[in-house]
Amino acid sequence: MRRREFLGALGGAAAWPLAARAQQTGKPPTIGFLGSATAAAWGQWVAAFVQGLRELGWVEGRNVIIEYRWAEGRDERFAEIVSEFVRLKVDVIVTSGGAVLAAMQATSTIPIIFATANDPVGSGFVASLARPGGNVTGLSNQAPDLAGKRLEILREVVPNLRRLAIMGNIGNPSIAIEIGEVHATARSLGLDAATLEIRRTEDIAIAFDTLKGRADALYLATDPFVIANRIRINTFALTARLPAIYPARDFVDVGGLVSYGSNIPNRFRRAAGYVDKILRGGKPGDMPVEQPTKFDLVINLTTAKALGLTIPPTLLARADEVIE
Repeated sequence: MRRREFLGALGGAAAWPLAARAQQTGKPPTIGFLGSATAAAWGQWVAAFVQGLRELGWVEGRNVIIEYRWAEGRDERFAEIVSEFVRLKVDVIVTSGGAVLAAMQATSTIPIIFATANDPVGSGFVASLARPGGNVTGLSNQAPDLAGKRLEILREVVPNLRRLAIMGNIGNPSIAIEIGEVHATARSLGLDAATLEIRRTEDIAIAFDTLKGRADALYLATDPFVIANRIRINTFALTARLPAIYPARDFVDVGGLVSYGSNIPNRFRRAAGYVDKILRGGKPGDMPVEQPTKFDLVINLTTAKALGLTIPPTLLARADEVIE
């Protein structure tokens, strides 16, 4: 074989889809799945992701391997887990939010898919939504006026709403951006808003103690730390008899009052589509970031009754699900 033909053959081999190369080596491709909270908290999301893979022909344990790792709400675990994925030579990393940056710092070659991220461009994950560039792409949480819609729902639940408490892990850059948007929206609605910063578990009790008698309702900005502590936060909100709105139904399932946000299991199912394209030879930098298409309004009537609230029939009629 002449040198030019030999080099051309090598180039073709390098461009083979991972699935084809896996068939040659006899080892299925491997997905590194980094969950920022716990396996229990992410159970529905993992099930949706695995189902999405199955719909595309990838069956866990048969023709694809998934290595699961859980940070349990501790951001410092991200770098350790991603380094392990690099050592394992996984073919693609699937994660969310703040863990993306740790993955980017660990590898510029392994494709990284985020199933959920508050502000992919502002956080520096991608160059643009249309053309991400690099080795990162996925699904954004971004939607126009989401903070405004949540506050409007709160005003329907609490008609005399004047004083708003905003709680979140301000150490997370994307949460800081969201809290700024909530403040701007609150001002436009004539609400007095105060931010309560929580970075550690012990901060939660202190924050709610500070709130006593100073707020009519609570807006919770969510990140992995908050998700890992969602039961604790809900318990404090109920004890303080404070109506609260959350961005995901996971909080309402464990006693939260109301949630409005994009459907997270749907995003994880769609993330499987990115993985499928990558395992078949696609490049993440050429795959546009998708924005949310499905939003859910979930109301917990049991919690409403415990708080002495009457949910307006018009709001109940708009709800995607009512928990009784």
